[in-house]
Amino acid sequence: MLNFILKRLGLAVLVALTVSAISFSLLFMAGDPAAALAGEQATDVDIEAIRRLYGFDRPMIVQYWEWLSRALQGDFGESYYFRLPVSDLIMERLSITMTLGVCGISFALLTAVPLGVVAAIRPNSLIDRFALFLSVMGQAMPSFWFGLMMIVVFSIQLNWLPPSGTKTWVHFIMPTIVLGYYAMPAIMRLTRAGMLDVLGSDYIRTARAKGAGEGRVLFKHALRNAIIPVVSLAAVQMGFMLGGSIVVESIFALHGAGYLAWESIGRNDLPTVQALILIFSMFYIVFTFLSDVLNAWLDPRIRVA
Repeated sequence: MLNFILKRLGLAVLVALTVSAISFSLLFMAGDPAAALAGEQATDVDIEAIRRLYGFDRPMIVQYWEWLSRALQGDFGESYYFRLPVSDLIMERLSITMTLGVCGISFALLTAVPLGVVAAIRPNSLIDRFALFLSVMGQAMPSFWFGLMMIVVFSIQLNWLPPSGTKTWVHFIMPTIVLGYYAMPAIMRLTRAGMLDVLGSDYIRTARAKGAGEGRVLFKHALRNAIIPVVSLAAVQMGFMLGGSIVVESIFALHGAGYLAWESIGRNDLPTVQALILIFSMFYIVFTFLSDVLNAWLDPRIRVA
């Protein structure tokens, strides 16, 4: 197990370095950052002055190495627009996005996995058709429309929930449902398909023939094997929720890291955009690494292979 973890950790570090280099260079490939900062009315002299001021005239590899060295120490420079340290800006906003992401994936797992299991146990039943209906609706319904409809119904008409803000846990109920509902269809379908495949296996029939209880068969033998691809999918979905929650944050006025990314892109705030791309990428890498370790613990064949 230790060798498996070390190999995965080394691969994660290599991927992180590659992602950092690509994210750093892509921002420069999009255009001249000095010209973007100077504005449309700037002269060539102004652009050249900004290029020297921010160090854009130096070789790309030198800029990348200096940026990466500071980033490893938690120093992402100063925001061009907010005139504050980028690390302070992100830390202030990241807690909101983290809370929303954890709540969203928890809601998705606690809803989709039980529904997928029950749907697999009772195929073509009413609960199976209900799960299929939720899955289709989740894929067909845009998250921004779902969020707006929830505000209209539960905030304006019924006055049950606040439409925006982050003061209390109640403010996170609707954003959690909207964000989690987006991940539910894939998790539900994967759980159902995995359980149907596992329940038809020989070792499940053997366990039942030996007199094992139905609950033991379902949760110790069947679900443990069927949940392995769900763990990997949940890790990817968690990374998406943290990095792609900008729509939900905008609808419910949650000024988290996703909303900060949108603001920074619109204002050509290069240091903030670079830092957010790197941090969101690290979330994906960390969650994928943890899912690999958890899957290896659930199924020893993975680490042996």
